[in-house]
Amino acid sequence: MIDRTKNEEFEKILEMIDITKPAPAEEPQRQYYFIAKAREYVAEKVREAGRPLTFCVTTFGCQMNARDSEKLTGILEQIGYQEEADEEKADFVIYNTCTVRENANQRVYGRIGQLNRVKRQNPHMLVGLCGCMMQETAVVEKLKKSYRFVDLIFGTHNIYKFAELIVTRMESERMVIDIWKDTDKIVEDLPSERKFSFKSGVNIMFGCNNFCSYCIVPYVRGRERSRSPKDIIREIEELVSDGVVEIMLLGQNVNSYGKTLDVPMSFAELLQEIEKIEGLERIRFMTSHPKDLSDELIEVMGNSKKICKHLHLPFQSGSTRILDQMNRRYTKEHYLGLVDKIRAAVPDISLTTDIIVGFPGETEEDFLETLDVVRKVRYDSAFTFIYSKRTGTPAAAMEEQTPEAVVKDRFNRLLSEVQKISSEVCSVYANTVQGVLVEGVNDHDGSLMTGRMSNNLLVHFPGDESLIGKIIDVELKECKGFYYIGEMVKK
Repeated sequence: MIDRTKNEEFEKILEMIDITKPAPAEEPQRQYYFIAKAREYVAEKVREAGRPLTFCVTTFGCQMNARDSEKLTGILEQIGYQEEADEEKADFVIYNTCTVRENANQRVYGRIGQLNRVKRQNPHMLVGLCGCMMQETAVVEKLKKSYRFVDLIFGTHNIYKFAELIVTRMESERMVIDIWKDTDKIVEDLPSERKFSFKSGVNIMFGCNNFCSYCIVPYVRGRERSRSPKDIIREIEELVSDGVVEIMLLGQNVNSYGKTLDVPMSFAELLQEIEKIEGLERIRFMTSHPKDLSDELIEVMGNSKKICKHLHLPFQSGSTRILDQMNRRYTKEHYLGLVDKIRAAVPDISLTTDIIVGFPGETEEDFLETLDVVRKVRYDSAFTFIYSKRTGTPAAAMEEQTPEAVVKDRFNRLLSEVQKISSEVCSVYANTVQGVLVEGVNDHDGSLMTGRMSNNLLVHFPGDESLIGKIIDVELKECKGFYYIGEMVKK
């Protein structure tokens, strides 16, 4: 869903570009130049093929990757490709990869291998790989050796250069690899194609400075760097003018926003400025690190009319000893104290979390501490993970790796407890009327619409597509564990 006004402005810029001259050095003008140049190459390929060329962007991983994929999609559409849902039919396939867990890497390798056969049958096909997985040296070396048919490899720091890299590939007809170790560069005002007309993710910062001992993200996403509040506000205002009513503020740790700005601004202060934007109805954000969750932020959440009643606050382990080994920089008691403060300020808040089972050295006593936090906090839902050993992280070198059978037993016990509590917590809204942002037709029943409450719970109810993008009142008739069946309240 591209902003029409912005697209018209962009077209005017491209019309003024002379691609026979050298490329500008400044951004984003340099990328406008390469978009214009890539258009010429794609138009020539379209003539050769005698049909439109198509693309498929496949996203692995988090909301940050999903937002990056919208930028990739925006560039591909600007240079002349048309979207295609089936990657085996597409002429340009790009995988935006994740590397948080080992199985994510294996999934990508399997998918790439399947494309080799498809590419041999399609002379116009290009294959691109980007994202966190590409920041690992061993991955790139494996691709160079065993997947020579891949055309384009780049990482997390230079996604804005996508059009330039496409031109490089089309001019050289060889594998193009462009991986940066880190960057402090943020390039604004490039094309982006939104998945939804009524809601959008908005990056407020990039990178991470936390270095949790199990996590590879700081190594592949780089150091923290915050966007200027002026650029963030301008982007949200443009989104709202194009019909967006809900935004999700994105960062690896949004609570530490603003520390790298020339004039520091806290995340709480940014939220207060965003709340002033007329027409914006809902504000979400993730992810929040407990060590940076300030009293100021809790107060702003308590006073806000637009911030959704939902906070994702990962605790990872209930054992203070394990938290210290994880380099999380808070204790079990500090975390529980934060929960008390949040619930005092926002009594009806929905809390969700991340939990890791089987961290090196985790004892049964440590695991019982985790269960204790789950029982005391009573989360609406929790993402539960078995510890994944990531080469290059401090935890990978720890000697006391927990036996697999023990980890699986603990994981199953945790999952059972989380699901039991979640079903109890979520059912408290039965027979109440809640505002629901209608997101689309139900995937399993075309007579139902699906929407999301402020607290992030899903609601399914009878309706039609005219409701999509609107916030309507729904009476919640029946709780089905993690979602509700409801009926629209007629005014």
